[in-house]
Amino acid sequence: MSIEVIIFYLLLIDSIGANLMSWGGGRKWYQKNFRIISRYFPATKGWTTYYLVLVIFIGIILYKNNAL
Repeated sequence: MSIEVIIFYLLLIDSIGANLMSWGGGRKWYQKNFRIISRYFPATKGWTTYYLVLVIFIGIILYKNNAL
C-alpha cells in the first residue's frame, strides 16, 4: 500500500465521521469541546458534505490510476 492510499483512507474515515457528527446532532458537542477549531472549521452540513465529495473525488482519481 502506498502512502497516497493510506492518506486517502484516513481522510475517508475522517470525512465520514464529520458527516455523521454534523448530520447526527453532534455539532453542539464539537463546538463546546473544540471552540477554537470550530470557529475555523465549522461542523455544518454543507461543509462536511463538500469535504466528503472531495475525498470521494480523490478516491476516484486514485482508482482510475490503479492505486486502489
